[in-house]
Amino acid sequence: MMTEKVFPMTVEGKEKLENELKELKTVKRKEVVERIKIARGFGDLSENSEYESAKDEQAFIEGRIHTIENMLQNAQIIDNSNSKEGEVSLGRSVIFKELPDGIEEEYTIVGKAEADPFSGKISNESPIAQALIGKTVGDTVQINTPGGTMEVEITKVY
Repeated sequence: MMTEKVFPMTVEGKEKLENELKELKTVKRKEVVERIKIARGFGDLSENSEYESAKDEQAFIEGRIHTIENMLQNAQIIDNSNSKEGEVSLGRSVIFKELPDGIEEEYTIVGKAEADPFSGKISNESPIAQALIGKTVGDTVQINTPGGTMEVEITKVY
């Protein structure tokens, strides 16, 4: 028997996925069905790019719905009540400075399902998060990234 993958996520991340799922099921699905209906009216389906485009979009929407439903079904809400104050863990934000130049970076460590590096949310599976989890304020950490090794000092965890 195969075990389902668990998707750790914050309450906020779960709500975001639930809202996306609702939008896909109630709005996007209906829009694409209407596009398919209109495109069918254009005649020969074998040379109908509007029809092909709408069918591709429909397949994408259905795939995304399936993915989100799976993530929500196997969601594990992150609970930091047992982790030590000042310790980097899933669901917490961390500020560190790169050594020796002192450039500060800030990230929130979240599950893969809600990772968004452009808004400062990195996956717990990323090299940076894996190196930082379990460390505390004041620790110096070596992080092996695809771009090379970097050394950082943790300055704040909240």
